[in-house]
Amino acid sequence: MGLLSPQYWQQVNPQNPPYVFCAGSLYKSLTPPISHISRWGGIAEKEEIDSKRLKWEPGNWRQQLENIREMRRNKDAPVDQMGAEKCFDSSAPPEVMRYQVLLSLMLSSQTKDQVTSAAMLRLREHGLTVDNVLQTDDVTLGQLIYPVGFWKNKVKYIKQTTAILKQQYGSDIPSTVKELVNLPGVGPKMAHLVMDIAWKNVTGIGVDTHVHRISNRLKWVKKETKTPEETRVALEDWLPRDLWSEINWLLVGFGQQICQPVNPCCRECLNRHICPAAKRC
Repeated sequence: MGLLSPQYWQQVNPQNPPYVFCAGSLYKSLTPPISHISRWGGIAEKEEIDSKRLKWEPGNWRQQLENIREMRRNKDAPVDQMGAEKCFDSSAPPEVMRYQVLLSLMLSSQTKDQVTSAAMLRLREHGLTVDNVLQTDDVTLGQLIYPVGFWKNKVKYIKQTTAILKQQYGSDIPSTVKELVNLPGVGPKMAHLVMDIAWKNVTGIGVDTHVHRISNRLKWVKKETKTPEETRVALEDWLPRDLWSEINWLLVGFGQQICQPVNPCCRECLNRHICPAAKRC
């Protein structure tokens, strides 16, 4: 970078002329401090440099991710056959399909994929549309979704949410996370997964108990997180956005088969030598 004239420096920074001491004499420096360099181009902004330097990411995460991909290569976990992406009628009209995606995720909370899938099959055989659900009495709806977790509450949430969809969204579902989480029985995890599956719009990472548990075991969070929502925020802070959609599917299946809540199969895990939690498992 060339030297700047004292006159030009006084024009751009009249309140702070740069001085340096050398051999007991006072000289004017003809080079501006780093915080001003970006004004004249040629050098990246200091703030951008600091941002990159301070960005945190976990060690070995790329190798751990590749190992998990390899372990999930066969796609034979329950989520692969009975997850939310498999529960809706792909031949239904788009708004019906989206409604079914939403309901499958509402039913999946605190429920195994096998139970959710069976309940969705019964609902679809009954007629899983906004109008038909509104015409179904609570007792029948309860019988159709039992034994999903908290099924009595879910009957109430399904009826309330479906009525809102009918009244406010023309029997379709909202197309933003903000609107989705305002629906009864819909939390952030469900909302982000709905956006991804139903609207093909990745707005965030869907973090359930599997993703939450494994992210903490692998130290993919800078500090231990207590809730799935805390984990979502921590992951999104460093994980490249193009991995946000894949990571839920990968870790859910991995958690169902290998990195289980109790007695994880560490001996079968390709990450056993680079997993911070392996020795404790």
